[in-house]
This record gives sequence, C-alpha cells and structure tokens, in this order.
Amino acid sequence: MVAKLTPEEVAFYHENGYVVARGVVTGEKLCALQRETDRIVAEAAGVTEHNDVYDLEDSHSPSNPRVRRLKEPYRHFEFFNQLARDPDVLDIVEQLVGPDIRLYGGKMNLKSAGFGAPVEWHQDWAFYPHTNDDVLATGLLLDTCDEMNGPLMVMPGSHKGPTYDHHADGYFCGAMSADDEEAAQNLDYSKAVKLTGKAGDMTIHHVRLVHGSAMNESNRQRRLLLHEYTAGDAWPLVGLKGEFNQCFYDLLVRGMPNTQPRTVPAPVRLPYPAAKKGGSIYENQKGTGKRFFETYDEARKTE
Repeated sequence: MVAKLTPEEVAFYHENGYVVARGVVTGEKLCALQRETDRIVAEAAGVTEHNDVYDLEDSHSPSNPRVRRLKEPYRHFEFFNQLARDPDVLDIVEQLVGPDIRLYGGKMNLKSAGFGAPVEWHQDWAFYPHTNDDVLATGLLLDTCDEMNGPLMVMPGSHKGPTYDHHADGYFCGAMSADDEEAAQNLDYSKAVKLTGKAGDMTIHHVRLVHGSAMNESNRQRRLLLHEYTAGDAWPLVGLKGEFNQCFYDLLVRGMPNTQPRTVPAPVRLPYPAAKKGGSIYENQKGTGKRFFETYDEARKTE
C-alpha cells in the first residue's frame, strides 16, 4: 500500500500548484510498465507516419524508430487502462480533487536520449477548460529523471494567475509566446522548478499551472506517463473526448456520476480557432512564433 500525501504535501500542492509523490509504482508493477512500453515502442519500427497510437519525432524513420508520444494508451492497451485506475494512484488524486474522479485523457511523453523533443511553456487549462478547476495531471516516471534529461519544469503559484494566450496569428497553437508581455510581467522563468525523481515517482500538477520541458540532451531517456483527472462534477467546456456513455460512465474511475456540474470563477480562454497543425501538442506548437526551447533540428544547425 502506497502512503498517501501528507497534510503538508496537500497544502503545498494547493499553494504552489504541484507536488511529487514518491514511490507510487514500484517492484514488478514498475517493471511491467517498462516492459510494456518497450514492446509498444518497438512496434513503431513499421510505422511511417503519425496515427492513433504513435506521435513520431520529426527525425523518425521505419528503420530508426523514434517515438515522442503514445496517444491515450489507456484506450488502446488493457495494461494502461488498468494502470489509469490503479487504487494507489487514485487514493492520491482523491486527496486533491475529491471522491468522484473522472479520467479525462492521457498520454506518454518519451524524451529519448539526445533528441527528445521539448514542450513549450503552456497551461493545460488552455486546451480543456472545465466548469471548475479541480483538474490535474499525474505523471508517472518510468526512468530516473534529473536536471539533465528533460525534466518537467513548473512555475510555482502560476495556477492562481491568468490564463495566458496560447494563440499565434489568430489560431490556437498550444504554447505561450516568448513575446507575451503579460506573461513576461508575471513570470520569472529563471525560477522554474524542475520536477526530478526516481522511476516510480509521480509528479502532480494543477491544470492551470504553467509548465514545459526542454529537449533531452543527455545520454539517458526520460519517459513520463501522464493522466488527466477531473473532479466528477467538473464538466469540459470544449466537450467530451469521445462517446458519451464511455466518457460519462466508463471513465468515471472512482465514485458516482453527477449531472449537476459545479461552477467556479476561473479565467477561461477557448482553444479556437483550432490549431493549423493538428494532432498532438508537438504539432500544435509548430505554429507558435518565438520559442523558448531549442529543438533537435535547431541544435544540429549550431553543431
């Protein structure tokens, strides 16, 4: 049985917008997660373009498979479906959003050694605002993550601030601009906190928290399994991600369904008009203007 968050850790989360739970997945369960991931990634050798399962690095080829994301693995693989409902995970989530919990989405971001793609600064809230912001993302580390292999970085306390513009040239791009004057006035990126830990630790961040990650320039991979959970009475303003009965009933991973959404004041921007480059956040963010983080192609140009 994994220990829950302490009262101090719960208070830290609400104040700062993030917390790291240690040793959530261990032993054979962790080994099985790593093996299953290796198996699925290896099967990308025959894939030539993005599909419902794989989001590929720009440098991917069938002979040299490079995967940057597994899309919603809980929808495609029973192992991941069960892991998203793991009581050890949900016990912690319940401490932060309450007893009724809905799984809204999920993915695994894979930062391979030497080229794992960056994710620009953004807020998840810009992608999927709800009627209330008892919404968070958990991130299970499959590998030990330190400051060198592309850790998730967060801006403490930013979940209490504005929802920043994630548009470029009038279209949603899923990224904050390095030229955003409002963000520049409110955020000192030099104070970003890097969420490091051992394999089996779990990061947790609030849906409105500003976060991102740089390219992995180390010789070690960093894989992060992310699941987005909402309070049962938080209703998505941009609509459900799939068929109603599955989203409303099957993805309620704990508690009882609720037909009375709870509303609270929160600054909302909608992700429309839709991104010119559809697909994952990596494709969305290709539409942004001035970037914060160097990409693999840019790094090669300077070599």
